[in-house]
Amino acid sequence: MDKAFRKGLRLLEALARSEKPRGITDLATELAFTKSNVHRVLSTLQAEGYVEQIAANSTYRLTTKLWELGNDVMRRMDLIQIARPAMARLAEATGETVHLSVLRGTDVIYLDKIESAHHIRAHTSVGMRAPAFTMATGKAMLAHLPDSYLELFRPHLRSYTSTTRTTIEALREDVELARRQGYAVVPHGEWREGIAACAAAILNRSGEVVGAIGMSGPDSRIKRKQLKLFADHVMEAARTASLALGYAPRDER
Repeated sequence: MDKAFRKGLRLLEALARSEKPRGITDLATELAFTKSNVHRVLSTLQAEGYVEQIAANSTYRLTTKLWELGNDVMRRMDLIQIARPAMARLAEATGETVHLSVLRGTDVIYLDKIESAHHIRAHTSVGMRAPAFTMATGKAMLAHLPDSYLELFRPHLRSYTSTTRTTIEALREDVELARRQGYAVVPHGEWREGIAACAAAILNRSGEVVGAIGMSGPDSRIKRKQLKLFADHVMEAARTASLALGYAPRDER
């Protein structure tokens, strides 16, 4: 491990354990660092928003950034646990690979997956990122965000396959269709060739989109008509996960 990185981690841990702000000399003594090393690392952590300086007495304390990151991780872990039963039922109903994804900027991130038993299937991995504008899960989540959010994609629109939608106008059409239907489909792979997919958004207690459940497989096996049949199962899985998060549909309020 890089020495400077290790020192940064040890400083963060020391500040996290402290009940009051700490000075450079104090930290240097505890950690057996030189004062210049402590000052340099603290300056970097301050520039990145992890540490703030109290000017009155030249001491340092943590900001809430670490808490925010940890809280984000916990939310993801909760989402995985809550969505798993619905994912399992969807995998059983469709026989295809099932994903749980979240939207981060212009990408989707795969949080969890259940692999299809078929020998020929969609190959993905947990932790992988993919361009949201090419994915059924991405379009399903974008359907619950303002149209202005789509402008973030303008610099990133490019062709990955022969069927990739590469204009804001086309993406807007897909997102609007997903809003009307309650689910998004990609009949032919827009990021990787030969993949058909269907997805629906997961909403929390406040009605905000927090993720999406989707199923995918080779378009040689899953035709457009079958995607529509699978859509009911996909929406039910997303609805089940949403209800478990406390979401209350308008007609049930």
